[in-house]
Amino acid sequence: MTDAHPTIDDPELGSFTRATSELTDGSVLTHDWFVGTVSVAGTDLDLMLEGTTVDEVTPLLPRLREVVARLDVLRRLATDAVVTNFSTGEPEPHELDDAFADLALETIEASPDGTVVLHLTDTCGEHFPEGYWPAAHLGVDDTVDQVTVES
Repeated sequence: MTDAHPTIDDPELGSFTRATSELTDGSVLTHDWFVGTVSVAGTDLDLMLEGTTVDEVTPLLPRLREVVARLDVLRRLATDAVVTNFSTGEPEPHELDDAFADLALETIEASPDGTVVLHLTDTCGEHFPEGYWPAAHLGVDDTVDQVTVES
């Protein structure tokens, strides 16, 4: 990495680098976030910190650490919220359990306002069309404020 895009090293979450994408013409697009990966219970999760400088994203690390430490509870809240949001009535317990089994956490995104987005993947392909995934938006108090479908 150059000085323009320094790396952030966190003892619990690992290294973060400024996100980039190489385009087909060979040019590089620099995104407005830093990315990293953490292993939780044998699964690698992508981490995103919204911001363009180390000074902007470093304050997000404690919030992200808290979320990763509570993933067992927060993932269940997220999958339950997805099912509830897309149900016409009160979901049955087995529907909530099925969603918890089928919707895997893939990415955790932290924003400067303290909100966190848990991006889920439909592992069986029965709940969402290919190329779309549900996301649960957590408020600063870890309640699910919104559920969206993203692509």
